Amino acid sequence: MSIVVTGATGELGRLVIDQLLTTTPADGIAAVVRDKEKAAGLAARGVELRIADYDRPETLTGAFRAGDRALLISGSEVGSRVRQHTAVIDAAKAAGVAQLAYTGVLGGPDADFLLAAEHKVTEQLILDSGLPYTFLRNGWYTENYTANLAPVLAHGAVAANAGDGRVASATRADYAAAAAAVLTGEGHLGKAYELSGDVAWSLTEYAAEVAKASGKEIAHNDMPAAAHQEILVGAGVPADFAAILVDVDEAIRRGLLAGTSGDLARLIGRPTTPLAETVAAAVAAQ
Repeated sequence: MSIVVTGATGELGRLVIDQLLTTTPADGIAAVVRDKEKAAGLAARGVELRIADYDRPETLTGAFRAGDRALLISGSEVGSRVRQHTAVIDAAKAAGVAQLAYTGVLGGPDADFLLAAEHKVTEQLILDSGLPYTFLRNGWYTENYTANLAPVLAHGAVAANAGDGRVASATRADYAAAAAAVLTGEGHLGKAYELSGDVAWSLTEYAAEVAKASGKEIAHNDMPAAAHQEILVGAGVPADFAAILVDVDEAIRRGLLAGTSGDLARLIGRPTTPLAETVAAAVAAQ
């Protein structure tokens, strides 16, 4: 039996494996990856590589073994994820995995924004498969904001259409620690965890944190959805994805990413990483 992480060379996948290696021998961990060379660092640490591609179902046959505990990290290609996830679920069921954990979205079936649609379908596919499951309904990553600091610092503004809505974000490392906890612990089968940061914050508060860390004046520039869409497209974001981002802001405006269930902190056994800490580190790295 191995603990298997799909999408293991992605930003979240690498962090999950880092966390697993703190408690689990490397020879008990398998990484499902498309590119062997990209995963050379994992192999060097003793992690087993299983080469497979979400887009080539036939390659997934060897991705899982009977009794494995597996983490399906959702694909990054919006619009292709249901097809890709179906292939992984089918392969996991055929192999007889003992647990399939899935990184979905905060709110699960109640999340009604565009980005949630494929996650909801995937959860239902897992339920229909009869596989022992754990749903990790991840909230927003703080890095979704801090990775985009350059234009914020250049223009002195956080542009959004989320109004005074609040975001209970956490870091990728926090979510990775939760995934590792459910893959290595007991009592998580058949559970759905609503994962989010301990404190929900507004974009006005985020702008203030960036200002504090950078010493620059940073405003929260709230605007209509159409204007935000225009700015994103003008910055090179594909129109379809820009529409999804604008729709997420509308979800934030309606409070759908503000939930603070405490599930994440309970799973990782510590408070979630504060916004100010992540912002300060990101500004220092600019």
